[in-house]
Amino acid sequence: MARIRIMALVLLLAGAFLGFFVYSSEVNTQSVVSGFPFKLGLDLSGGSHLVYRADVSEIGAGDVGSSMEALRDVIETRVNLFGVSEPLVEVEGGSFSGKEEHKLIVELPGISDVGKAIELIGKTPVLEFKLLNEEVAKAASKSNSSTTPADLFTSTGLTGRLLERSQLEFEPRTNEPIVSLVFNDEGSTLFAKITKENIGKVLAIFLDGKIISSPVIRDEIVSGKAQITGSFTPEEAKLLVRDLNYGALPVPIELISTQTIGASLGEEAKTAGVRAGIIAFLVIVLFLIIWYRLPGVIASCALIIYTILNLALFKLIPVTLTAAGIAGFILSIGMAVDANILIFERMKEELKRGKNLHDAIDEGFKRAWLSIRDSNLSSIITATILFMFASTSIIKGFALVFGIGVLVSMFTAITVSRTFLKAIQWKDGRAARFLFGNGFRR
Repeated sequence: MARIRIMALVLLLAGAFLGFFVYSSEVNTQSVVSGFPFKLGLDLSGGSHLVYRADVSEIGAGDVGSSMEALRDVIETRVNLFGVSEPLVEVEGGSFSGKEEHKLIVELPGISDVGKAIELIGKTPVLEFKLLNEEVAKAASKSNSSTTPADLFTSTGLTGRLLERSQLEFEPRTNEPIVSLVFNDEGSTLFAKITKENIGKVLAIFLDGKIISSPVIRDEIVSGKAQITGSFTPEEAKLLVRDLNYGALPVPIELISTQTIGASLGEEAKTAGVRAGIIAFLVIVLFLIIWYRLPGVIASCALIIYTILNLALFKLIPVTLTAAGIAGFILSIGMAVDANILIFERMKEELKRGKNLHDAIDEGFKRAWLSIRDSNLSSIITATILFMFASTSIIKGFALVFGIGVLVSMFTAITVSRTFLKAIQWKDGRAARFLFGNGFRR
């Protein structure tokens, strides 16, 4: 008995400690646990939701998946550079109206300016290497006719898409900033071919359609390296290196949908979800105490620990809470109560068979365990499949929160409720049998 009571005390202290952690991390922003806030989804915190359609028509069927993942990584890196808190970038694929489509979903919490959001991820520098068409240039010079770069230069196919990395360097003699380029294998091969076949010609470097450098090819370059020199300031060269490193998109994308969720709307959704959870919790506790008497009080204590443990896990994992996730959590509270009700009904049956209180508690838990195990296992399997195959983050969030809730409910219903019940030493008598009965009859 002493061991059971010590275990009950440990569970109470652990619940109190976790409850203090959850409360303190929300209220006291200066405490050491303030670094564990609830992670809220876009529908609760407000922000921008952008949907892009990817053009994969030029990509082989076997490379579409890897190209979309590379696209996601590039956009995610670009968004992270601007310090957006907890952005979500994910790809979606599927058949829409009989046509295969691939989309990129970008959620930017805290950014309600759609124009700024589009600018954050849409600005992509275009780097091109073009050869001067000498015949056209000579003809234009003789006739004094006006020409454009498009008339004078021809594309070589060497673009920023073939860039492996760029780096900021400084010219040793003049200390001017230089942007050095290193091409990937495909780019290196193409660059070597261009320089070999066009020695003595001008190979201009275009950035966003403007000539920034026009060197003359002196020799074949097989190293796959090039340099951009120009009248850069160090800051301009640094920004160019950043954009070149993170700007080349492996797949062209087109913005097809935008949605802005205001902070006030997100706050309303969060308040409504929390209010629904509190009301559901109080109604369930009231029902348990009125109908199941003393076991109902103990089940309510276990339910409080269940709620605290879930909230602590949401902070520590962390789990992104959306309106759907809160719904999943409220649903899992019902699952937690369901296990307690099964146990109490089995206990009632054992008491009616004439067993004493101690044996009825042991037998009640023993007989209810198989039903609790099977029903919760079915829910966990469903949540796992839903999480694995869901195509949107909202459904994944619902499945994750629901699955965590079911796992925790098994622990609190079997371990916490059982320990608390056995820690109360009741002599078998009329008073004990009344308190461990249920319904409105004595």
